[in-house]
Parts: sequence; C-alpha cells; structure tokens
Amino acid sequence: MREISQMWGEYLDGREVGADDDFFALGGNSLTGIKIIDRVARDYGVQLSVRDFYLAQTPARVAGLIEKGRAVT
Repeated sequence: MREISQMWGEYLDGREVGADDDFFALGGNSLTGIKIIDRVARDYGVQLSVRDFYLAQTPARVAGLIEKGRAVT
C-alpha cells in the first residue's frame, strides 16, 4: 500500500499521499488517473478499469484491487 501511495505522489506533484487520501481531493484528474492505471499495469501486471480506479479513490482501496487482480492471474 505504501508503494501505491508513493506512486500517486509522483503523479500528484510530489506531494505526500496517505493510504486513505482521496484521489480527487488531492487534485487528481482523468489524465493523471490514466497514467496511474498504466503504471499499475506495467509494474504489477494488473489491468484496472477506469471505473474501478475512480470508484476506489484511495491508495488503500487501489492496493486491494491490485491484490485481487494478482490473485486471479
């Protein structure tokens, strides 16, 4: 989960991102979301849908989606 928070920080102007911080409250937008989704696919081999990513909204929930995705593959 810490890795996901750090990744988000890289795409959100280097700010500190906590496990339960909201993507949109941090200034996230659709372009940033797509970049993070692409990075997750590269780094973790898990394809997240845009819808699932936006509904998850926090690094902790996205980490859960990644774990579920890795368990399936």
